Amino acid sequence: MCMRLLKPMGHAALFALTTFGFATQGFAAPARTPAVPPVTITQVKQQDVPQVVQTVGTVLASATVQVKSLVEGRVLEAFFTEGQLVDKGDILFRVDPAPFKADLAKAQAILARDKAQLTKAQQELTRQENLRKRGVSSAQTLETARAEALAAVATVASDQAAVELAKLKLGYTEIRAPISGKTGEILVHPGNIVKANADAPMVTISAITPVRVAVTLPQKHLPKIQKLMADGGTDLMVKVPADPTRPANGRVDFVAATVNQQSGTIEVRATIKNRDMRLVPGQFVTGTLTLSTFHNAMTVPETAIAQSQDGPYVYRVDTKNMIALHPIHVQYVYNGTAVITSPDIKAGDTLIAAGHLRLKDGMQVRIIKTAAGNGAVTP
Repeated sequence: MCMRLLKPMGHAALFALTTFGFATQGFAAPARTPAVPPVTITQVKQQDVPQVVQTVGTVLASATVQVKSLVEGRVLEAFFTEGQLVDKGDILFRVDPAPFKADLAKAQAILARDKAQLTKAQQELTRQENLRKRGVSSAQTLETARAEALAAVATVASDQAAVELAKLKLGYTEIRAPISGKTGEILVHPGNIVKANADAPMVTISAITPVRVAVTLPQKHLPKIQKLMADGGTDLMVKVPADPTRPANGRVDFVAATVNQQSGTIEVRATIKNRDMRLVPGQFVTGTLTLSTFHNAMTVPETAIAQSQDGPYVYRVDTKNMIALHPIHVQYVYNGTAVITSPDIKAGDTLIAAGHLRLKDGMQVRIIKTAAGNGAVTP
């Protein structure tokens, strides 16, 4: 039997056997030192924080008027275009004035006739009074003349009223804007016959300077709203979703007398000047109402707060970069800023801004940056 020569082992195989031998004899690799976690920090600040409630609102015209004719006739002209801004007193339509001019002329003629009759009756009364003084005329004739003179006075007064009515109707042939605002669609065009005080308007005018904004709030806020109104009122800040950088403020001037039983909400309205006419009736907006203010409150960024089974907590960092867990009570959160209370936390303390899951109470951290935010809180 031939015996094969064994091939010499390489250096790699020899090293592997050596390592394996050490491992089997109980030798282990050196333990690694845990890395110090990098963190972002923030500061506890003391400031006033408004307690606000946000809701969706609707823009309403401060006044809406349906323009109708007070006389019947043919519409001759319209002096505006649909959607035009008009001022109070501007002429909108003209109804054919010819019939009303004729009525006025007739009334004036009757007045002139009856004035002449009055003059004649007064002259006859004067003559009968003189005759009665001389004993020539009877008392009955004098009383008849006096009654006819009084009747003539009443007739002239009635004629004068008829003339004024005719003038009034003639003036109604020029239909003018009762308020300043924006016109809607023309519903009765020139050439049509319009009836006096018809059911349908000729046009509708909506006042948009100012406008009203109506919002609905949960009824739980009603006590605070009532207190605000009793103390002098409050403002409603309105933002247009398409242009949120330019809010508009208006004074709350209406709180509904009843709560909507179906939704459990209360309606609140404010008047906004709307000089730039950005707010249009029917438009949806975001309304923010300040209910109260937390004065000199301790505030932290909302990201600095973590949650556990025992409630919210924060990590405070000391001068040696050691962290300590402190339970807190969160009173209010708005726009990324939280109002907190804690017997162990005070203004100026350094807290971990984020990343709580990898941290433990009593461990050391490495600060890499300071978080932005937690500045002045405004609605």
